[in-house]
Amino acid sequence: MNDVSRLPGDEDMFREINSRLEAFPNRRDSLIPILQMIQQSCSYLPPQAMEYVAGHLQVSVSEIYGVATFYNQFRFHPPGRHQIKVCLGTACHVVGGDIILENFERKLGIKDGETTADLEFSLERVACVGCCALAPVAVVDETTHGHMAPSKVEGILLGFEIMRDQAEREGRTRDEI
Repeated sequence: MNDVSRLPGDEDMFREINSRLEAFPNRRDSLIPILQMIQQSCSYLPPQAMEYVAGHLQVSVSEIYGVATFYNQFRFHPPGRHQIKVCLGTACHVVGGDIILENFERKLGIKDGETTADLEFSLERVACVGCCALAPVAVVDETTHGHMAPSKVEGILLGFEIMRDQAEREGRTRDEI
């Protein structure tokens, strides 16, 4: 087993990972369930955690990355507090879903699959959200926004800005919004 105290990064994270690793056999076929557990716990796969798992399973770090990068379910960067998913399924694509994605990219200053520097927003294209009658669609956090238009993109982001300003005036932290 790895020595948690010698690893750079968040020691609490490694203690939690270490305690939860006991539930998995120390075999290669445990890798995907272990990566899923880490992502569930951390919201992404930190590089230090991948090194830790490599040591635990006695495989190379490159093998861990090879498996993790093969599956699109794994993230390698922390997600933003607010996650924006823009549907580009057939119905949404036909009525301008790509224009909605481009508007979010331009307004946030990031590309698909990225997170803003302040970790406030993540942007992701998705294949389908199952709301074809509302095309084009964006899902912001848990809220589905149908019949999207460029002006709605601005309105959504302005709403977050207003909430943030109000919270600051009231002395609340971002986590309380």
